[in-house]
Amino acid sequence: MDIGLLAAFAGGTLALLSPCAALLMPAFFASTIGAGPRLLLHGAVFYLGLLIVLVPVGVGAGALGTLFATHRQAIVLIASIVLVVLGTAQALGFGFDPARLLPAGADLHSRAASKTGIVKTLLLGAASGIAGFCAGPILGAVLTLAAARGDTLAAAVLLAVYGAGMVLPLLLIAALWQRLGARGRRMLRGRAFTVLGRQLHTTSVITGLLIIGVGVLFWTTNGLVGAPALLPLDAQAWLQENTAILANPILDILAVLGITGIVLLVWARRRRTRVDAHDTQAAEPHPEQHVERG
Repeated sequence: MDIGLLAAFAGGTLALLSPCAALLMPAFFASTIGAGPRLLLHGAVFYLGLLIVLVPVGVGAGALGTLFATHRQAIVLIASIVLVVLGTAQALGFGFDPARLLPAGADLHSRAASKTGIVKTLLLGAASGIAGFCAGPILGAVLTLAAARGDTLAAAVLLAVYGAGMVLPLLLIAALWQRLGARGRRMLRGRAFTVLGRQLHTTSVITGLLIIGVGVLFWTTNGLVGAPALLPLDAQAWLQENTAILANPILDILAVLGITGIVLLVWARRRRTRVDAHDTQAAEPHPEQHVERG
């Protein structure tokens, strides 16, 4: 996997946990949608809302980068400096709201508040992609990486991965919301601390250091061209060779049948549990039946 894609995914996750609105979205999904297939449906719609906004912005950043493709060294230098500056601002708690830079971007949250159901989730996804004072430097860093690629398709993919970094943890946290408890939620929110009289936040500091690290790596590897692969070439070749045998129609059919069987088994067990619980509740005597007779 490309280091830039990995950084974009991590940026999306940290944007979800940014201190300005830490866990507000997972709490909303957990309280209003719950778990199960309905959560997955709303998660997919939320991601669609993210893509509607993020992908065109990424394409624009990539198109801007193509205009200066012949000046690669200058792009790498400028992008590295911008990443380090944005990372420093994020670590120190400075930020900006990207929604103010887009037409009607600041109105998305108010529009979402007036809607219900799928439409509300779609608008929340669109708003979450660009809104947020604390997450502004993170999105700015991802857009900087997108522009430095000088490829509109690669830039769109980078922003889509950034959105996925928000959605997957969102669904996981929402599904486990009750099990996390108060202590687990506090850990995910991070904590504030003071350094030289300035209040900082653990999530912002971690995010800022990540962005600064990507900026330094971007400069030292000539725009990630010389970055080491996350998997050695021998390992990549072995994976390609061994996964080729899986490209078989019979195996595909068996896999689909196996997944379908697992889903049906889980559904049947949950249904049986609900029926047993209902029967047990019905068998219990009603409190009004325990009336003392004179």
